[in-house]
Amino acid sequence: MYTKRTLAVNHVKEHATIYMFMIILFLTGVIFGAIIVNGMSFGQKEGLFFYLERFFGQLSGSEQINNGEILKSSFLYHAKYLILLFILGLSVIGLPLVWILIFLKGLVVGFSVGFIVNQLGAKGLLLASLSIAPQNFLIIPVYLIAGSMAMIFSLTLLGKLFSKKISQPIFQPFGRYIMIFSLLLIASLAAASLEAFVANEAMEALVESFY
Repeated sequence: MYTKRTLAVNHVKEHATIYMFMIILFLTGVIFGAIIVNGMSFGQKEGLFFYLERFFGQLSGSEQINNGEILKSSFLYHAKYLILLFILGLSVIGLPLVWILIFLKGLVVGFSVGFIVNQLGAKGLLLASLSIAPQNFLIIPVYLIAGSMAMIFSLTLLGKLFSKKISQPIFQPFGRYIMIFSLLLIASLAAASLEAFVANEAMEALVESFY
């Protein structure tokens, strides 16, 4: 256990710049998402809020969302995103797309939270805290680690491409790459479970109290 922990700490220290880059990229996306909300016209906000209110109306009415369906759709979404990052990390030319995906993830979070808070004020902040925050506390680190690992492996491939040392095989780093992404997939299932059985229930209860 101690050895694994030491290896993890050494790995983070060695690649701290990449992890920091991913965090800054994600936070930049969050900021841009919030800026987009503030830059929207009144008509655009009203049009989007109409669909949000209709969704809330369905939640407060008889149409209950099946938790199992949310779990399935949420996990499939995360799995596809992670598999895409995994594949992009296998090629050097896919690296810019990894950056774009991490930025877009931040953009979506920033826009979602910003729009709800902008339209509902304190109620929106409470709603975002209960319906968006729980799963994102887990899934955001998962995406940041996935993006960082994709970038690390891509740069490793690039280094071996230009390195004259052919003796170092790629199989060991590739094995670690697969193992880490497998663990991230398991973590994404936990995040999807949080969304389905915690965040969704909390959102339904809160929306019913609004309407």
